[in-house]
Amino acid sequence: MNMESKNLRDLTLDELNEKHKQYKEELFNLRFQNAIGQLKNTSRIKDVRKTIARVLTIVREKQMAGDQSAGRR
Repeated sequence: MNMESKNLRDLTLDELNEKHKQYKEELFNLRFQNAIGQLKNTSRIKDVRKTIARVLTIVREKQMAGDQSAGRR
């Protein structure tokens, strides 16, 4: 687990959804730059995709934890 994952786990669901939106916009911009030949560091696309997956995984984990705690009451 890298530092990014630890930082993301400390965020609330609303903050995670905002991060997801920001990373999706960045991915769109990177793909656009790549399509018109302006992108120098193409590996950034892969990094952003992995970060989006990481955010969505943490969101799902938090949702599942919330469902489980609600079922125990």
